[in-house]
Amino acid sequence: MEKLQLRDFLNYKFISNLEMSPDKKKAGFVVNVSDYDNNCYKANIWIMDTNTKKYSKLTSLNKEKSFLWLDDETLLFASLRDDSLKSKIEAGEAWTVYYSININGGEAEEFMRIPMNVNDIKVIDSENFVITAEFDNNLIDLHGLTGEEREKAAAKIKENKDYEVLDEIPFWSNGGGFTNKKRNRLYIFNKASQKLSPITDAFTDVGVFRYKNGNVLYTANRFTDKLDLYDSLNLYNIGENKNTVLIPQEKYSIGYADFIGDNIILTLSDMKRIGLNQNKDIYLLENGELKLVTNHDTGFGSSVGSDCRYGGGKGARVVGEHMYFTSTLGKSSFINKLSVNGDLLILSDDIGSIDCFDVNDNEILFIGLRGSRLQEIYSLVGEAETRLTDFNEDIYTNKSISHPEYMPFFNNDGIELEGFVIKPVDYDENKQYPAILDIHGGPKTVYGQVFYHEMQVWANMGYFVFYCNPRGSDGRGDEFSDIRGKYGTIDYDDLMKFTDLVLKYYPQIDEKRVGVTGGSYGGFMTNWIIGHTDRFKCAASQRSISNWISKFGTTDIGYYFNADQNASTPWENHDKLWWHSPLKYADKAVTPTLFIHSEEDYRCWLPEGLQMFTALKYHGVESRLCMFRGENHELSRSGKPKHRVRRLEEITNWFEKYLK
Repeated sequence: MEKLQLRDFLNYKFISNLEMSPDKKKAGFVVNVSDYDNNCYKANIWIMDTNTKKYSKLTSLNKEKSFLWLDDETLLFASLRDDSLKSKIEAGEAWTVYYSININGGEAEEFMRIPMNVNDIKVIDSENFVITAEFDNNLIDLHGLTGEEREKAAAKIKENKDYEVLDEIPFWSNGGGFTNKKRNRLYIFNKASQKLSPITDAFTDVGVFRYKNGNVLYTANRFTDKLDLYDSLNLYNIGENKNTVLIPQEKYSIGYADFIGDNIILTLSDMKRIGLNQNKDIYLLENGELKLVTNHDTGFGSSVGSDCRYGGGKGARVVGEHMYFTSTLGKSSFINKLSVNGDLLILSDDIGSIDCFDVNDNEILFIGLRGSRLQEIYSLVGEAETRLTDFNEDIYTNKSISHPEYMPFFNNDGIELEGFVIKPVDYDENKQYPAILDIHGGPKTVYGQVFYHEMQVWANMGYFVFYCNPRGSDGRGDEFSDIRGKYGTIDYDDLMKFTDLVLKYYPQIDEKRVGVTGGSYGGFMTNWIIGHTDRFKCAASQRSISNWISKFGTTDIGYYFNADQNASTPWENHDKLWWHSPLKYADKAVTPTLFIHSEEDYRCWLPEGLQMFTALKYHGVESRLCMFRGENHELSRSGKPKHRVRRLEEITNWFEKYLK
C-alpha cells in the first residue's frame, strides 16, 4: 500500500447530477476531475445503461458541468463555443447557449441561445422552456442596440465597473459577489420566436420551481429593501397567463415543493420553535388547505460533511404517489420514501452519505460516499446495495486508508453524542503520536464515517485525528440543534469532554502535542477555544467568526443569522453579542494560530480573520494569516485546485512545525 499524499485529491473523480432519461432506460451523470495546471476542474457527461449498467463518456470538451434530458435520446447542456459571442459577453451582454447531443453518438450541435444568464431550466416541449435567470434592475441592456447607441451604452457599463451602489440588504452573497437589486426571475422562453415572457416581477426572487401539464409551481420571495426569510408558494397557468398565490409570503419558510397527483407536496417551517434552523415538516396542499403529512424532526437533505464532492444533484423527487428524499439522521444521510398518507420508510443503510439519486420502478440509482470509499454510483433494490462504478477504485485499493472508528460518548449532561477517531496509518500501540481535533462547520451539519481527504492525509503522516458532533449539530432533531444564545458554552463543553475521553482512551496520544482546527462554525469554535484554554499546542482557524457585532453588518447572512443564533442584535443586547465573540477573549490566548481566509468569503468575511489575527499579534502570540484571492467560503470543498493544495499545505505545515 502506498501512503495517501496531500496532492492525491487531484486524482479523485467527483460524480454529480445523476439524472435518468424520461423512459428510464439511460442515466446521465457528470464526472469532474481537477486540472492543476489550468487551476480549474474538467467536467464531462457520462451515460449509463440502466439495464446492463455499462457506462461510458459522452462528451470530451471538459466543460459540461450539467445537463437536462430533452427526450429519451437527447441531452441539452450549456456551453460557450462561439468566439464572436464571447466578445459580446465581455462587452456586457448576457447569453446562455444550449447544445444538443444524441446519447447514441455524434457531435454536439447548437440548439438555442437565450439572451440571459440562465440559472435553471425545465422542458415544456422541444420549442418551449421554463427558466430562471438573473435579472438585474440596474442593468444597461445591450441587446438590440447598434451603432453609436451601443457604443455609449457599452462605455457606460465599463464606467460603472468602478462603482457599487447599495440600497438593500443583503447586498452580496457568498459565491455570487454583489447582488444588489438582482433577482432570480422566472420566464417562459420560446425557441422559435426567441421570446422571453416573464412570469414574476423585477423584485421577486424565485427559489424552486416545477412544471406539469401547463402549470408552473414555484416558491418566491419578493423584497425591495430587506430580504426576510418568508416565502410564498405560487401556481402559474401558462395557457391562461394567470398567477395564483397558494400560500402568501407572510409566515412560512418553504424549502421544497412539487406536484404529487392532483395536489402539491411541500416542506415548510414557521420558525417559531428554534428559528431559522428549525427542521421543516412535510405538508400536502389539497383544495387550498395545508394538511400535515408528517412531522420531520431531522435534517432535510444530506448534511454529512466531506471535502470530496464537487457539483450537485437532486435530493428529492416525486414518483407517482410517493415523495423520495434524502435526510440526515445521526451520523449518516438516508433515502426516504413517503406516501401522501404519512407512511415513511427509510430505504438505505447507515453507512455514509447519499449525495443525489433517481428512481426507476423498484430500483434507485444514487451517488454516495459509502464506508471509506470516495464517491461512486450505487444501485439500491429492496435492501440490497450494489456498487456500479469504479471511478475511484485505485485510491481505495492502492492507498493507505485509516477507517474512522465510531466512539460514542456521554457529555457532562448525560446526553450520548457521536464521536470518531482515526488512528495513524501503521499505528503501533507502543508509540506516541500527535493528534488533531477537527471541528465541523454549520453548526447544523454532521461528521460521519465517510472519506475525508484532509483527515486521511494527516493519518498517513502519523497523526491521530478525532472529531465529534456536539450539541448544535444536525441529525438529532430541533431540540438538539438549538444552541441559540449558547455559542461557546454547551458546545464547547461537549468538544472538551470528547477531547478528555480520547486522550484517556488512547494513551498513545501525546497530550502535549494536540492541535485543533475547524472551518466556519468550526473556525468560530477554534477561535473560542484558544481564548479559553491553553491545552492545544497550535491551532488552524479557517473561514472563521471572531466578532458577532462586525459580522452582523458585513456578511450576506449576518443581519438575520446573527440575530437568530445569538438571540440578540447589537441594539437589543450589545454585551451579549460581545460576550459570545472570540475576539473578546483574544488577550487570554497563547496558542500559536494559523488563519485561513478567502478574500471573497462573504459568509464569514475576511475582516473576521483579520481581527483575530491582529489581536493575537498585538498580544505577542505567534500567528500567521494566509488569504486566498478569487476564493470564497467554499475554498476547502470546491476551491481552485492550486488553492486547495496551498490551503492544505499551509495547515499541514503549521501542524508539522508545532506538533512534531
